[in-house]
Amino acid sequence: MTGPILLALAPIVLLIGFGYGLKHTGFLADAFWPQAERLGYFVLLPALFVHGLATTQMQALPVWQMAVALSGAVLVVGALVVAAKPLMGIDGPAFTSVFQGSVRFNNYVAVTVAVGLFGSQGVTLSAICNAAIVPTVNIFCVFVFARFGHARLTAGGILRQIVSNPLVLACAAGLVLQTTGLGLPPGIEPALKALGAASLPLGLLCVGAALDFGAARRWVGPVAVSSAIKFLAMPAVAFGLALAVGLDGPPLATVLLFHAMPTAASAYILARQLGGDAPLMAGITAVQTVLAGLAMPLVVAALLGLAGM
Repeated sequence: MTGPILLALAPIVLLIGFGYGLKHTGFLADAFWPQAERLGYFVLLPALFVHGLATTQMQALPVWQMAVALSGAVLVVGALVVAAKPLMGIDGPAFTSVFQGSVRFNNYVAVTVAVGLFGSQGVTLSAICNAAIVPTVNIFCVFVFARFGHARLTAGGILRQIVSNPLVLACAAGLVLQTTGLGLPPGIEPALKALGAASLPLGLLCVGAALDFGAARRWVGPVAVSSAIKFLAMPAVAFGLALAVGLDGPPLATVLLFHAMPTAASAYILARQLGGDAPLMAGITAVQTVLAGLAMPLVVAALLGLAGM
């Protein structure tokens, strides 16, 4: 499995590097990147999830088993990170960045690798993964920000952050279309498919443009802690839960891929909006994105080897 994962990672690394180059050579104006991120986050990636969930044949897939392994790992690891805060010696806003770096994952990288490994089935499996863990991760992160961030959120503010998340709404819409049998109208389906396909390359370019290594040098300890949790503890817990519920084959591999992902570039945006430590979050994101090229294939291949795959 290591070879196919490395092959699937190769174009991802190139696109991220290309995005970094475009940003730092000034080929595109700085004002372009926030708008591109907004387009991807609010339009293109939701289109991918709605299309994937609404058009897939989910009856033959272990949906609930994947949901248990994915969401369960977030809840277990997240609870352990919160319990370990007193040992970290950092303030509340910095802790929110460590927490996001421990549990949040990069949708663009995850979906691209899954599609590279499993083709159209990878889109379906990715949609299931996102439907399970996007709400879980976002709800957990918002509560952590409400408790430890500078901006103290009210109950209404927490609810608004959850119900207005475009990825949560997209997963809900796709599941409704799937379970009701309505599907997508003939004219809408190809349009959503095209928008979804555009989300992956644009998203990876934005990931590269957002890389900021300056903060990582100032926060070695928190960066190292969040990266160890993300690449070791999270996939290990997900692996144990996946085996406990009987997952194997591509569903097991996809669960492990999603939980061995670097944290998302959108974590920086959330840190700015909700009173976290945004510079630290930028450093964690940059380091984890680079580490993922080595850590992800090794960890996933090792765990799949233990499972006999």
